[in-house]
Amino acid sequence: MSVEWKQPSSFAMRSLRNKREYIVVSVGGSLLVPKGIDVSFLQNFRTLVLEKTQEGSSFYIIAGGGRLSRDYQEAAAEIRGGEILNREDVDWLGIHSTRLNAHLLRTIFIEEAQARIIKNPTSRFRGRESVVIGAGWKPGRSTDYCAVMAAKTLGAKKLVNLSNIDYVYTADPRKNPDAEKIENINWADFRKLIPSEWDPGLSSPFDPIAAKEAESLGLEVAIINGANLESFSDYLDGKPFKGTIIS
Repeated sequence: MSVEWKQPSSFAMRSLRNKREYIVVSVGGSLLVPKGIDVSFLQNFRTLVLEKTQEGSSFYIIAGGGRLSRDYQEAAAEIRGGEILNREDVDWLGIHSTRLNAHLLRTIFIEEAQARIIKNPTSRFRGRESVVIGAGWKPGRSTDYCAVMAAKTLGAKKLVNLSNIDYVYTADPRKNPDAEKIENINWADFRKLIPSEWDPGLSSPFDPIAAKEAESLGLEVAIINGANLESFSDYLDGKPFKGTIIS
């Protein structure tokens, strides 16, 4: 008995497009704007993402602020004679820096990306494009936190954090030569290694508030050095990679 194949209805096709499974990727500002815009990194990142979208992957990419954010914050403090700035104002300078970097990302993915940059990661959207770009949300919330909330909104179970470090270490390797790399760690042990509170200038592999939320969600976070995009590609392909898994 033969069964006649029928073209899916336009409604069914729209439903399929609306059920894209996104890979949430937080791209640290240290990669985007270490001292100036890192054109080489962005070219390589764009090439990799486009390769993966052609293979069927979809990405929700959140941009960090990087040096641009600190330049604005430090300039404001200097102009004010070293006066301690209002915490909320400092946060907003950082948030708008992430949004400018996000616009740069949306521009380089202009054919693939959703036209609107997502500023509130808790809001649902119709994900029809293979690339969605997000940015900072509101004071007191880092882009790490935005990435975790985006994963929660999307129902994602994995999140990639691209930064400028190869691994999570037992201590800061820049200060402690005995620091050991960690390839796998659970959230409870990871949170013992980092401060309990978040600060806009905090140097930590992952924001403490975001870590607490990720733990409650049972989220897997991969910490990968974005300078080594081959490791990012290997992780996406389920291969051994250089980096740390927190779960």
